[in-house]
Amino acid sequence: MTHARRLPRATAATTAVLLTLTLAACGGATVDEETAPAAPAPSPSSGAEDAATAEVYNDADTEFAQMMIVHHEGAVEMAELAIEEAEGDEVRALAQRIAAAQGPEIETLTGWLGAWGQELPGEMDMGGMDHGAMQMDGMDQETVMAELSGLSGNDFDRRFLEVMVEHHRGAIEMAEEHRAEGENAEALRLSGSIIDAQTLEITEMTNLLRAL
Repeated sequence: MTHARRLPRATAATTAVLLTLTLAACGGATVDEETAPAAPAPSPSSGAEDAATAEVYNDADTEFAQMMIVHHEGAVEMAELAIEEAEGDEVRALAQRIAAAQGPEIETLTGWLGAWGQELPGEMDMGGMDHGAMQMDGMDQETVMAELSGLSGNDFDRRFLEVMVEHHRGAIEMAEEHRAEGENAEALRLSGSIIDAQTLEITEMTNLLRAL
């Protein structure tokens, strides 16, 4: 389903006429037609049209935003634990970057859902959605957090990297599905950015795992 809103647009010429009438009514002032600047021609693409285009979205955009919020929240939760518990400086620095990147993305996704008049994850039943991309080694978020909380030292670092690699792969899978089916330009740009950034981080985490 595609949803779009169209906003009213006054032409520049109409605005100029209204301004002239207002000035005349207020003080009897007149506008010298020879010295008054000519009204600019309407641009092919106005800000109103750009806004309307930005509000075009479909069900794939909505589901992407809803599911990615939940997915990012899981990544941030694991990353914040790693910031506190990781033994290696490189692992801790990676966790800090993940939290710093995905926190603002959650805010962006939340803002889109609000602008589109769609439910936030906490307001809806997520049971009917495909949660395969949320799994890490067959475990859900709660199970992974319980396991990580019981580890320390190199054991923590290794397991954190292993499950975060799986988590990133799930995000890439979701983003690729959205790239194939979504319509909203900003959402498509974000899904492309997620693919690029998390692919690089998977390579980084794989190299860190080899060094442990």
